[in-house]
Amino acid sequence: MTVVIGFEGSANKIGIGIIRDGEVLSNPRRTYITPPGQGFLPSDTARHHRAFILTVLKEALEQAGLKPADIDCVAYTKGPGMGAPLVTVALVARTVAQLWGKPLLGVNHCIGHIEMGRLITKANNPTVLYVSGGNTQVIAYSERRYRIFGETIDIAVGNCLDRFARVIKISNDPSPGYNIEQMAKKGSQYVELPYTVKGMDVSFSGILSYIEDAAHKMLSSGQCTAEDLCFSLQETLFSMLVEITERAMAHCGSQEVLIVGGVGCNLRLQEMMGVMCKERGAKLFATDERFCIDNGAMIAQAGWEMFRSGQVTELEDSWITQRYRTDEVEVTWRD
Repeated sequence: MTVVIGFEGSANKIGIGIIRDGEVLSNPRRTYITPPGQGFLPSDTARHHRAFILTVLKEALEQAGLKPADIDCVAYTKGPGMGAPLVTVALVARTVAQLWGKPLLGVNHCIGHIEMGRLITKANNPTVLYVSGGNTQVIAYSERRYRIFGETIDIAVGNCLDRFARVIKISNDPSPGYNIEQMAKKGSQYVELPYTVKGMDVSFSGILSYIEDAAHKMLSSGQCTAEDLCFSLQETLFSMLVEITERAMAHCGSQEVLIVGGVGCNLRLQEMMGVMCKERGAKLFATDERFCIDNGAMIAQAGWEMFRSGQVTELEDSWITQRYRTDEVEVTWRD
């Protein structure tokens, strides 16, 4: 039995999870929430993580019913993500590994999402749509790499939603994306927005600029409601994502789609992707907020796969990197 503890803190969630041979033993986390209209700054987020990380570590061990001696490996998020929060978590993981006398493993955040999705849904070899606050990529596995077939050329889809939420002062509790999703259910009028797909890639900055500029004019003149704008933004963004995912499926001859990342628990995105999959005779795999949203167990699961295939990170190599591409990692644990 191999037991791996995973530390995640690349954005506004601090999470620590423990995995034992495919079983999630514990997965507590805390979220840094800012007032409506505000984003989260790296320095403030790091301060939040420092305040809670030892409490969350204690919770993770207690919920799993384990002692440090029972852990075989300590995994942490190497990147991508926000610099200050990543450094905070990496320092604690390095310290814990040395105190406990355990091997250390730096994990790619995106691959953590993919491996957690594969574990929970039992998807075999899916085309992956990875959508979060910091990343938007269409990925498929080939020849020991997770290859990126399409991605955003500017901002991530989650960042687009978050920044729109700030414009119309939507609450950040529990998350701006979740609150936009709930408001969108009450929207009925579709407001046409720019639709920007460039081959296999997407662009969201123009849509954001357009809706930021138009929102106050349209709302103050009564042309539409805030709910209509939430509905329209979701429909447009998700249509673009479904289009590039379908194109990647056709290219790879794939009959499975796996949605991962924080935006992946949006039920409207799952519904739209499900319609496309049904038309192609394909299967859709998705998870809920326990495993879609950043969490420690996903880092533990990727670490478990890496550790079992013989990988470790030497202490002198245990840095972080804010830009860590999904396709930079050699996938030694898959055929």
